[in-house]
Amino acid sequence: MSTWLIVGLGNPGKEYAATRHNIGYLVVDELAARMSAAFAKHRRAHADVADGRLGAERLELLKSRTYMNESGGPVKAAADYAKVTVDRVIVVQDELDIPFGSIRIKVGGGDGGHNGVKSIKKSLGSGDFTRVRVGIDRPPGRQDPADYVLRGFNAVDRRELPNVIATAADAVEAVITAGIAAAQNHYHSG
Repeated sequence: MSTWLIVGLGNPGKEYAATRHNIGYLVVDELAARMSAAFAKHRRAHADVADGRLGAERLELLKSRTYMNESGGPVKAAADYAKVTVDRVIVVQDELDIPFGSIRIKVGGGDGGHNGVKSIKKSLGSGDFTRVRVGIDRPPGRQDPADYVLRGFNAVDRRELPNVIATAADAVEAVITAGIAAAQNHYHSG
């Protein structure tokens, strides 16, 4: 049995915990709760990991202890340690170019200016991992996108956030249990 490495992108620290940029952390927290798994410091990677199962599949959930733009090192170390190939890596990320709450799944492609994805591509030597992209919308008016992603959710989005997190976790599970194409067909139609 091989392992899936599920990476939730985010920044460590309480000041970032409830920001749009940390939606990846929130999704892997939800997956860990579903598996009754607890996060602990990884032996070799600068990250917190939680191990669990989804049916017959073994999952290692990862939250880097580095800032977003340095996520690649911990992901590579954890993947090497668990002998996970790039095709069994799923990265959960925030996405400005998708409406809030929408989920898009893709394999490979560019980094779209996302520094966490860029770092992972560089460290793994490949971009051929799966991305579960969680829409956070574009900033209003002329607000700087870098400032926007590091702010908390507004009141309307906060009310919807638990559903968004649950749906993104469902999408990760669907990639593993049903495959990419089936997961895309289901989540891209919504």
